[in-house]
Amino acid sequence: MTLQLLWEEHRAAYPDSYGYSRYCELYGAWAARLSPTMRQSHVAGERMFVDYAGTTLEVMDGSSGEVLTAQLFVASLGATSYTYAEVTWTQGLSDWIGSHTRAFAFIGGVPAVVVSDNLRSGVTKACFYEPAVNRTYAEMAAHYNTAIVPARPYRARDKAKVEVAVQIATRFIIAKLRNRQFFSLSALNVAIAELVAQLNNRVSRHLGASRRALFDEIERSALKPLPAEPYVFAEWKECRVGLDYHVEIEKHYYSVPHQLLREKVWARITARTIEVFHCGKRVAAHLRSSSDRKHTTVREHMPSSHRRYADWTPERLRRSAAEIGRHTSALIATILRERTHPEQGFRACVGILRLAKTYGHERLEAACGRALEIGARSYSSVNSILKNNLDRQRPATPTDGPAIEHDNIRGPTYFH
Repeated sequence: MTLQLLWEEHRAAYPDSYGYSRYCELYGAWAARLSPTMRQSHVAGERMFVDYAGTTLEVMDGSSGEVLTAQLFVASLGATSYTYAEVTWTQGLSDWIGSHTRAFAFIGGVPAVVVSDNLRSGVTKACFYEPAVNRTYAEMAAHYNTAIVPARPYRARDKAKVEVAVQIATRFIIAKLRNRQFFSLSALNVAIAELVAQLNNRVSRHLGASRRALFDEIERSALKPLPAEPYVFAEWKECRVGLDYHVEIEKHYYSVPHQLLREKVWARITARTIEVFHCGKRVAAHLRSSSDRKHTTVREHMPSSHRRYADWTPERLRRSAAEIGRHTSALIATILRERTHPEQGFRACVGILRLAKTYGHERLEAACGRALEIGARSYSSVNSILKNNLDRQRPATPTDGPAIEHDNIRGPTYFH
């Protein structure tokens, strides 16, 4: 259905009626009366509106000469229109959260509610009735004791305040910077901060006061206080615990209690730490590692059988062997030395040392001595020596007998 078609049907019924232009004007006036606009009154300290401007700013990379684009973030308080603006490289989650924390610091307090657009960084599921807020975004809001209320999808009037603020920022900031060249994001933000100060100090004609004056008068004292520390950005990731009781976070593996095998857990990821939660309870905490394909394992997370094996190191094996005797120490050292990697000989060494529980230190020491004499280097050889009591038999030593007399044997005088 189009206005052209409606007008043609109208003229067919009433040939002497309005022309097309006048018909469109009257239709527009009629349609406007069907959707009245509610005037929004904002209580001081209640709402802060946040959004990105549609227009980007340019930053020149000084080394490559490449022109990069920066995103303009705008925050505006509902009662006084006190405005904060900055640029970031992206509209991603970390930049989105960082802009909020700097906006709170700029206004020196926290509003009761933050009204955001349905940006993917902040809202994981846009819904008219129950929008789903990103877990990191919700955690940041809880840290500042505020609430996130996404604007209704396709309802621009819900965020009219920030839409106007974005328009003003576009005209007042972007337009004034269009002919200037910047070589870093920080330099661009310094210039924006100067223009934001001018904007907030400019006297509004319809209010008769500046945004800053109104903010100082009615809104500053109505804000909630800032927390003692700013929010530390953390991402959340749902993981499934592997059969080796580790979860993978950015190509590194972190242990959790082995009882959680194959369970779903949530990992909280900051720049320095990794925390793992199961059913809302923290079950593991690690320092974050940048090593790819490596494992960070807490001993207490391991099953007892794995823990016993993990306790063995080359140093501990050598110490335990030395406590039994020099032959045992020499055999263990030889096994560790002759393997391509010492860990390849761990099981043989552990098995040999555990034979002391069955046969005692004295017999094991004798068996290791016998093994060294015959060139044996395995657990099975030492075990066989003990099982067959060969450790108690000393090898026969050759004895010197009388010299053999023969015509073909030359005596010592032959060589002088």
